[in-house]
Amino acid sequence: MSKNNNALLSTYTFANGVELKNRIVMAPMTNFSSNDDGTITEAEAAYYARRSSGASMVITACTYVTPNGKGFPGEFGADSDDMIPSLSKLAKAIKDQGAKAVLQIFHGGRMCPPDLVPGKEVVSASDVPAEGEGNPVPKSLSESEIEEIIDAFGETTRRAITAGFDGVEIHGANGYLIQQFFSPHSNRREDRFGGSLEKRMAFPLAVVDKVKSVAAEHADSSFLIGYRFSPEEPETPGITMDETLALIDVLSDKGLDYLHVSLMEFASTPRRGVDDLNKTRIDHLQETIDNRVPLIGVGSIYTAEDARHALESGVPLLALGRELIIDPDWVQKVAEGKEDEIITELDKDKQEQLVVPDPLWNIITTTPGWFPGV
Repeated sequence: MSKNNNALLSTYTFANGVELKNRIVMAPMTNFSSNDDGTITEAEAAYYARRSSGASMVITACTYVTPNGKGFPGEFGADSDDMIPSLSKLAKAIKDQGAKAVLQIFHGGRMCPPDLVPGKEVVSASDVPAEGEGNPVPKSLSESEIEEIIDAFGETTRRAITAGFDGVEIHGANGYLIQQFFSPHSNRREDRFGGSLEKRMAFPLAVVDKVKSVAAEHADSSFLIGYRFSPEEPETPGITMDETLALIDVLSDKGLDYLHVSLMEFASTPRRGVDDLNKTRIDHLQETIDNRVPLIGVGSIYTAEDARHALESGVPLLALGRELIIDPDWVQKVAEGKEDEIITELDKDKQEQLVVPDPLWNIITTTPGWFPGV
């Protein structure tokens, strides 16, 4: 085994003492495969189990913390204690294969399809619809409603602990509610939750504080808390790279166990907001973080060579998403010196062997751009 492969397969220890068996994490990916009542299906549990023996940590698809936060058909729920048995089944499916199980907690905000939320009432920081045709005008949340959602993130964290998860990841990325409060596009408020850059951070930071306080009360110090973020928005006004660096600077001092950037391309560069637009977003983030908290990198890492090159940037952990759907044995092949056997294009005849539920399989095989060769 090469020295570089040793780096990919070496253990990693978080500040709280939790050890990961290697540097590869399964990225959170929506799978559209839960029951209509928000419970986990057997097919979904099997899908996760199939990918949990190689990766050191599996971050689940996002789960909604309130009924009006459901963002996808076939999304599983964590909005009531009735969901704890379902959540336990998912945690066990992952942990039985040797990976740490992290539940990604989420509210879709203005991105929720109206048909999926009570009364078809979509909510957000302000009554500004997402750009694009036909997007609903959301209701601007009152301060008391905001506090209820903050509490709901805490309650879902408690359920994750009860269900046996090893941690939670706060989903502050991809244009969903937490990001909507941070974004000048979706947040036009003039109260304590909006206006200045600092006030636009208030909701994300309140969620972090609530999740941390619940974990301190109900879990031991081994419970992991991460935060996922998107570095920029294309909209004007929208989140710029310098604004994200300001948020990350604050988050780096919040005692989180990790930060997790959401990128389509690992080596992508900023579009605006910083002086050096040629330096990668990862490098800008790493400079700001300055070793205060580990950053999980992600983005079109298909081969072992891609992964080794990404680790050279200094990020300690890498998340693979589509790659682990295409080849669930990615990590094992690297460990066995068979990296030239890693599959990088989806084989449309192998659904059963890949253990992918029908709803997810139907989407990835009919949506252009989801996978190389599809």
